[in-house]
Amino acid sequence: MINKEYWLEVIKDWNKKEFPQIINRDIKIDFDLDINRVFSLIGPRRAGKTFELFNIAKQISKKYGKDKTLYINFERPDFGTLDSLDLVLMLKSYYSLFPENSGKKIWLFLDEIQNVKEWELFVRTCLDDGIKVFISGSSSKLLSKEVATSMRGRNLSYSIFPLSFKEFLFFKNFQLQKAYSSSEKAQLLNYFEEYLNFGGYPEVVLFSSEKEKILRDIFDTAILKDVLERHKIRNSMLLKNLIKALLSAKEFSINKFYNYLKSQQIKSSKDALYKFLDYLEDAFFVFKLNKFSLSYKKAEQSLPKVYFIDNGILTNNKIDDKGRLLENLVFLELIRRENDVSYYQASQNEEVDFLIKKGKKVTQLIQVCYDFSNFMTKDREIKSLLKASEEFNCENLLILTNSQEEEIKLDSKKIIIVKPVWKWLLKEK
Repeated sequence: MINKEYWLEVIKDWNKKEFPQIINRDIKIDFDLDINRVFSLIGPRRAGKTFELFNIAKQISKKYGKDKTLYINFERPDFGTLDSLDLVLMLKSYYSLFPENSGKKIWLFLDEIQNVKEWELFVRTCLDDGIKVFISGSSSKLLSKEVATSMRGRNLSYSIFPLSFKEFLFFKNFQLQKAYSSSEKAQLLNYFEEYLNFGGYPEVVLFSSEKEKILRDIFDTAILKDVLERHKIRNSMLLKNLIKALLSAKEFSINKFYNYLKSQQIKSSKDALYKFLDYLEDAFFVFKLNKFSLSYKKAEQSLPKVYFIDNGILTNNKIDDKGRLLENLVFLELIRRENDVSYYQASQNEEVDFLIKKGKKVTQLIQVCYDFSNFMTKDREIKSLLKASEEFNCENLLILTNSQEEEIKLDSKKIIIVKPVWKWLLKEK
């Protein structure tokens, strides 16, 4: 347990600390919103959650004063294991330092809060006392029903992912316009190629000369801290074998992978593999995309496709399949736009990459194809789209490519829009 003297030191350090240089992102959070809820910033490690907390704290400090804010990083190695009682002492220490703020509006910023035991108890008490609380975490379980229940529905969640393409361009000081000169368009396409291959982790974008080293560090840290250490995994080799298999497979079957390990005389269990995959999902390292079905049970039991949090993770692990990189980008953007997404498969040769629905209604069907110039490829993609279009009575049909653009008129009603991914990424949500 941390004593009061040390808390006072931590609080004074924050009060004297200068804010770092911050680049605004396309994230709208109203810190003055008169609502009695905790603001949760959730996302993978190194995606920019801490800097977004700093950005909000900076705005509050300008308007109300730095002493009305308190930021704590719960990954400090000197903190050790903390619980809700430590947080109570932290708050008492703050008020002893700033007694004039007692009963006034203050803002707490609790970074990587999942490291504190029973943190929900403390946060609930703060809300009851009218204290504004922002929390961040690199665990998707902060979004789970269990936490929503423990917070009694008093939670507003915001996902913080690596940069979108729009944010990437903003970080590169590239000005978006309605039309571009030939040199501006060439620069834009060069940036898209960089984004396609190396993704949108803020550090990678800002320090591109060191991007390979930074990506390796992010990959190692995400596995070490967010999976191995958090879940106290001893069999690190099994986890690494699982990640290697996920990287090399577009669709993934635990049963097939288990049988493969068995054939290689590698000891494992299906339960361990399912747990490890859940841990990777919890750390926002991978996403599973289920096959579309009106039956929830059938959808959950389908063979899932696997996508990764950032294209840089793929290229850092020697995945240079441009089609897969393009599809991964599209999936991440669909998640950013909070779509209800799955994939459609009528047969092995009839598949639509992304099916978007609202409620039970299918609202859009999307194919992703890096090179759409090949006749056989074009024929296959169109046939799959049309079959799904007829089955779901959906006429919003889109094929996303690396560079091709056209409209394919099939009859008086049906038109397939073919568009480069970079253009689609820059459109409004």
